[in-house]
Amino acid sequence: MASIARRPDGQWRARYRDAAGKEHARHFARKVDAQRWLDEVNASVLTGAYVDPKAGRITLRDYATTWQASHVGRDHTASNIDVALRRHILPALGERPVATLRRSDVQGLVKALSATLKPSTVKLVYGVLSRVLTAAVEDRVLPVSPCRRIILPAIPRGEIEPATAEQVHELADAMPARYRAAVVLLAGSGLRIGEALGLRVSDVDFLRRTVKVERQRYRTGAVGPTKTAASVRTVPLGRVVIDELAAHLAAYPPGEWMFTQSDGAPLDYYGWQQAWRTVQRATGLDVNTHGLRHFAASALIAGGASVKQVQTVLGHSSAATTLQVYSHLWPGDDDRTRSVMDAALDVLRTGRGPGAPADGITAGQTAAEAMDRTHRCSAWSA
Repeated sequence: MASIARRPDGQWRARYRDAAGKEHARHFARKVDAQRWLDEVNASVLTGAYVDPKAGRITLRDYATTWQASHVGRDHTASNIDVALRRHILPALGERPVATLRRSDVQGLVKALSATLKPSTVKLVYGVLSRVLTAAVEDRVLPVSPCRRIILPAIPRGEIEPATAEQVHELADAMPARYRAAVVLLAGSGLRIGEALGLRVSDVDFLRRTVKVERQRYRTGAVGPTKTAASVRTVPLGRVVIDELAAHLAAYPPGEWMFTQSDGAPLDYYGWQQAWRTVQRATGLDVNTHGLRHFAASALIAGGASVKQVQTVLGHSSAATTLQVYSHLWPGDDDRTRSVMDAALDVLRTGRGPGAPADGITAGQTAAEAMDRTHRCSAWSA
């Protein structure tokens, strides 16, 4: 129910009741403005875009806290969300009513973060803010999200430089004996470090020389699902890796987990990072753990593996991801390009198109006829 009435002071009072029976009113100097406002409200109700004007008074901190508490996802994702909100978003915008946030506020936050954070981290923080405000729109707290047409810092995408076989050998030798097999496994299988830390002894089939990847260990120490559905896979292992794992289990009596610490507890991300940093300092090599995964990919490519095969071994969700990261490692592209173009343009060099008969043989002439003609010409010359 909506109505417009003139007040004693000459102002026009427009009012309506929402679906919950709550009354809303505004005052205007002109009746036409009051009517226009009511028409806009009625239109938003009919299209399902109606937002209670008072709903947006909730602060971003209060709304984000409620949203975070109801978030469903993996532990690693939940940790990223918590860091983004607690360290970056809420200190800057947390006390602002959600309805007062503008695109310029979001762009200003992105610019401020770009001064101290990596572009990939800025993108992650912005993604969390965008998800919160998109949820606010769906909850009818906001009519539209201010996260629109935001310019993010460019993420440099340099070509991957895989570790060399010599570097892998040096890193494995410098690693404490208890964790040496993990280095060999990562370099020989392409597993992510979280996937390796989440391996159970039963995941390795020593007879068939394979390893099943079904879970990963998060930075928090918890074990959960793999990064994507495509990450669940069975990876073939070479003899070197299998022998290394067998020697590892012989030296360190196995429990449930493939890799454990000296106290028998499963090796977690923190323990691995401590050992890896020690090895980096000892060898002077600037190779991170993911560099071992890149080594495995480069070895497969150098051995003639197809894009699909590399994608399957690494557990990429699509071949496009594999090509985006490793396309420069596939050999022979330049040579193949030259050969194809030479064949296509051969007519410019020889005067004959592709598939044309050889010199001295005209179209429609058989090889026998051409040979007979050649013999007769030779006899005449003699």
